[in-house]
Amino acid sequence: MATYCEVTGRRPGFGRSVSHSHRRTPRRFDPNLQRKRFLFPGENRWIRLTVSAKGITTIDAQGIEAVVARLRATDPDVRRRLGPGRRG
Repeated sequence: MATYCEVTGRRPGFGRSVSHSHRRTPRRFDPNLQRKRFLFPGENRWIRLTVSAKGITTIDAQGIEAVVARLRATDPDVRRRLGPGRRG
């Protein structure tokens, strides 16, 4: 599974855990990623995206059509996976 949100671009953050005795050990702060299916009515099909909780909120606010159009314009990996879309 991808470790980044395809909509917002959120990736894991890195830091340190600090114990009670203040020993510091490396750790990773992972975003809340979900593999989610969305109905894409423009092409009459379902698409599957790896999105964070904030990415789901963004899709709810802007609409899946606008988000996928932006992804196809900017992200070559998503464009390869989802296809070029309708022309015309």
